[in-house]
Amino acid sequence: MSKDFFVHESSYVDDNVTIGKGTKIWHFCHIQSEASIGENCSLGQNVNVSNNVKIGNGVKIQNNVAVYEGVELEDYVFCGPSMVFTNDLTPRSQYPKGHENYKKTLVKKGATIGANATVVCGNTIGEYAMVAAGSVVTKDVPPYTIVKGIPAVPYGKVDEQGNIVERF
Repeated sequence: MSKDFFVHESSYVDDNVTIGKGTKIWHFCHIQSEASIGENCSLGQNVNVSNNVKIGNGVKIQNNVAVYEGVELEDYVFCGPSMVFTNDLTPRSQYPKGHENYKKTLVKKGATIGANATVVCGNTIGEYAMVAAGSVVTKDVPPYTIVKGIPAVPYGKVDEQGNIVERF
C-alpha cells in the first residue's frame, strides 16, 4: 500500500484495501477488507467503510457515517454528518441473509445527502441530486432533484452547484 494518502493513527485499515492519492482518513475510522476509496477523498471522524464498498474520487464523508456493503458512491458525492445507509430491508439478527443478499444502493456523481438523512437500500440517488437533512429516501431520486421529508418527495430542481433553480 503506497503512503500518498493520510490515515490518522487511531484508525484501522484492513488488508486488501485500495486508497487513492491525496485521500485523508481522520480519527477512529475503520476501512474494511476489499474496500476501494478513490483519490482526494475526506473521511471524517468515526466513519466505517464496510467490505467490498467502492467509493469514487473527491468524495466527502462527514463524521459518524457507516457506508455498508452494497453501497457504491460515485465521484464527488457528499455524505452529511450522521446520515445513514442500510443494506437489508428485513433484517433479523437470528436469521442473517449474508452479504450476497444485500440490496444495492447507488449514489451517482455529485449527489449530496444531508445530515441525519436515511437512505433505504435498493435505491439510486441520481447525478447532482440533493437529499435534505433528516429526510428518509424510500425510492429512487431523479438526477438534479432535491427531495425532502419522510418519506422524501421531490421539492425542486437543482444545478450542479446545488442552487435551487425550480420549485415544485
